[in-house]
Amino acid sequence: MRKVWQKVFEDTSVHRAEIVKAILESEGFNPVIVDLKDSSYHFGKFEVRVNSIYVMEALKVIEKEINFE
Repeated sequence: MRKVWQKVFEDTSVHRAEIVKAILESEGFNPVIVDLKDSSYHFGKFEVRVNSIYVMEALKVIEKEINFE
């Protein structure tokens, strides 16, 4: 069966994306970070993605565990 990756978080900060990835990894979701920053102009974002079957659970973990304010 082919994995379909879906975005559960995006930010312009790689550090925030890494924090989200680490928390999701600790919950067993095996997330990946996709770097969508333009290398020439240094703008864009980073996305954290998980297998589509885990999207709802991952979003709940992010909502419960992560607050960057």
